[in-house]
Amino acid sequence: MTTSELLKKVRQVEIKTRGMVNQVFSGEYHSVFKGRGMEFSEVREYSYGDDIRKIDWNVTARNNKPYIKIFEEERELTVMLVVDVSRSGQFGSSNATKLEIATEICAVLAFSAIRNNDKVGLILFSDDVEKFIAPNKGKSHILRIVRELLSYQPKGTGTNINGALKYLNNVIKKRSISFVLSDFIDNEYDNALRIVSKRHDVIAVTMNDPRERELPKIGLIKMKDAESGQERWIDTGDANIRRSFDQFWRQHDDRMKKAFLSTKVDTITIETHKPYLRPLVDFFKMREARV
Repeated sequence: MTTSELLKKVRQVEIKTRGMVNQVFSGEYHSVFKGRGMEFSEVREYSYGDDIRKIDWNVTARNNKPYIKIFEEERELTVMLVVDVSRSGQFGSSNATKLEIATEICAVLAFSAIRNNDKVGLILFSDDVEKFIAPNKGKSHILRIVRELLSYQPKGTGTNINGALKYLNNVIKKRSISFVLSDFIDNEYDNALRIVSKRHDVIAVTMNDPRERELPKIGLIKMKDAESGQERWIDTGDANIRRSFDQFWRQHDDRMKKAFLSTKVDTITIETHKPYLRPLVDFFKMREARV
């Protein structure tokens, strides 16, 4: 992709996703993701009727008259986008790949965040953490994130969710809203998810393509594992092979659901052949009802 092609694509994503933010998510993001609480602002002299629990006893002692602490809502949040760029994300049987759709979703979330003056950061991972963009504000910063998502060429091919979650917990010390966008074709990330979700508000965005789960009965075909690169001939007419294929996906879904339930992590299920706007809206409404 040339520089001009990349800039054109970035602009297209910006126009499409900012339109969604303006039309659909206006106000919902703010009401769902509130600030971290109240932070100290200043002190002033005590007035009749003030809450005595807010008296600053140190300032009161120095001035020989009572002063109270004034607090303001700490609105600013940090939104982290943790995106799986492994080879399986390049699969797409409809108009876009899993990673392309994940990029648009990231743009929607990022533009929603900067409308509320929140910071946005990015972690790209495959079988290792490949890129980290520190949280920051502003349109130019968001466009940089979109540009990286569109143009980044991953070095690894596999998926290591466990490593990505550990990295997130180490590099982001304060509580964040962390969206993990992946197909979650991986094992043994439950414990890392449990640890990270104690500090951060983690939302799993699962990227699924229905054709991955279908094994058409068309005889002998050569299949390639996108992440390992291994190739083998498969007889799609073999009942045992078809049964094993179905069993793999059932086990994957069960393992993923158990991990999210046990760690109390919210999920957004994205199907590549369906518009992603509805699942996002449903998620925001669900979280708003819970607040």
